[in-house]
Amino acid sequence: MSKVFKVGLIGCGHIAETYFKAHKYFNNFKIIKCADINHLAAKKCASFYKIEALSVKNLLRDKEIEIILNLTVPKAHYEVSKKALLHNKHVYTEKPMAINIKDGKKLLQIAKRKKLYIGNAPDTFLGGGNQKSKELLESNFIGKINLGNIIFAYPGVQSYHPNPEPWFAKKEGGPVIDMGPYYLTALVNLLGPAKQVWGSLMWNKKNRIIGIGARKGKSIRVLCPTTYLGTIFFKNKTIIRFTLSFDVIAHHRNHIELYGDKGSILVPDPNMFGGSVYTCKKLGGTWKEHKTNRMPLGKINIREKSLRANEAPINANYRGVGLAEMAYCIKKKKKHRCNGELSFHVLDIIQSIMRAAKKKERINIKSTCKIPKKFTLSEIKKILK
Repeated sequence: MSKVFKVGLIGCGHIAETYFKAHKYFNNFKIIKCADINHLAAKKCASFYKIEALSVKNLLRDKEIEIILNLTVPKAHYEVSKKALLHNKHVYTEKPMAINIKDGKKLLQIAKRKKLYIGNAPDTFLGGGNQKSKELLESNFIGKINLGNIIFAYPGVQSYHPNPEPWFAKKEGGPVIDMGPYYLTALVNLLGPAKQVWGSLMWNKKNRIIGIGARKGKSIRVLCPTTYLGTIFFKNKTIIRFTLSFDVIAHHRNHIELYGDKGSILVPDPNMFGGSVYTCKKLGGTWKEHKTNRMPLGKINIREKSLRANEAPINANYRGVGLAEMAYCIKKKKKHRCNGELSFHVLDIIQSIMRAAKKKERINIKSTCKIPKKFTLSEIKKILK
């Protein structure tokens, strides 16, 4: 029987719902206590999920807790993760690991010194869609990848989120910090580390109107650029063009497209776990569908729309698998896939994109990481209920 790690949750906001749902899929962690700087939010969460609410300070000191699940807002990720590590807790954090390189590096140093695990979302690259793509690329199905495109583009969260200010904040806002981790982690998983970026930015509107909730109709200030365009150069010589935007009403492009010397591949939404992969190996040929709905982390498990859980209907969402895989690796003393080095490299790319766009010059990526190994069926089965 698997060891069940006792988890303390800090940050009882919208995304917490998804991690509690993970209890019914994974066998080796259990959220048993929670905390929030707003203690009423913690009490509400504790009451709903029948767990114990503590203050943040008491949760960090709790000897029963082995892993801290950090679901605070991005600007608080560093401080909460640092305190967790200093209290001798392993930590798993929502994306990004920090909002600047300096803080991310400090977290790696503390974790290494204390011999603790630090894990980080997104874990969607462990799902059927990205893993099937990885399988096809590693089998040389479409040959060497030379170039490609990624796009995340929509109008922003203000129409459906009652408190959208963090997405438009000066240091933690913008589409690169918000959605970049999903796309960039997926690319690093498929292509390996990046070495250089350059880009441009656009600041489309100085104000946005909240479209839902108690403050519906209120105007909020936009304090960050809302569109980034540019290029990522990978160490394996692949060149990827990117669009990351809060300024597009609709588009008809695939999330990730990679072009090899033997064909092309369409990688499904990196914000989700499932979705079919498509390949084409002949000019004017048909696109072959590679289904993932029978893969353990690709099976459809969503039937209703839930903005709170960041889900889409008729899709797969297994958020929490990164935490479960980390817990398994702690027990086995192995390297986990959603590891600090990967997260730090993605953070480095994020910060470099924003600096390159602001300075209008190419920026070299100083960090690197190892390409995560394919998540095998036998490994997945060990953490599934």
